[in-house]
Amino acid sequence: MTAHGSGAAPLHPGVASLGFLLGRWAGEGEGGYPTIEPFRYGEELTVSHVGKPFLAYAQRTWSLDDGRPLHAETGYWRCPTPDHVELVLAHPTGVVEVSEGPLTGCAMTLSTRSVACTTSAKQVTAVVRRLRVEGEHLAYELDLAAVGHPLSLHLRATLQRVVGPPAS
Repeated sequence: MTAHGSGAAPLHPGVASLGFLLGRWAGEGEGGYPTIEPFRYGEELTVSHVGKPFLAYAQRTWSLDDGRPLHAETGYWRCPTPDHVELVLAHPTGVVEVSEGPLTGCAMTLSTRSVACTTSAKQVTAVVRRLRVEGEHLAYELDLAAVGHPLSLHLRATLQRVVGPPAS
């Protein structure tokens, strides 16, 4: 699997409307939640393909203060219709997230349909992801409902494409 999907396999038509996500993105963000102190983080994410009807996704973050790892998630983007996105993610914290929502151009809002947590994981009940790509910039906000708190802004970041096809 190549970092930006430029290998031998052509992009599957079933995910063509998500082609704007392909590549490696890097940048910085800020986070907070009622149960934690506000923080800033660095982030890198990679979206790639192997010619099948999904895009592979890997993400990692680290503290800008001292470089320690903060979070990671791995999963798959699917597009059952050109204007609808499905996202399946596994988090190392014991949480699995299934989200979906509308795709309008290069913007989407995905809401969880299902969240599963291991017995030792912090209880997450909902996630809403708002993401948009404008040219070579990807911006997102993530709302979280967890450990008894209602949905509230948890993360916000802006990333720049560092490897991959130019946005169309």
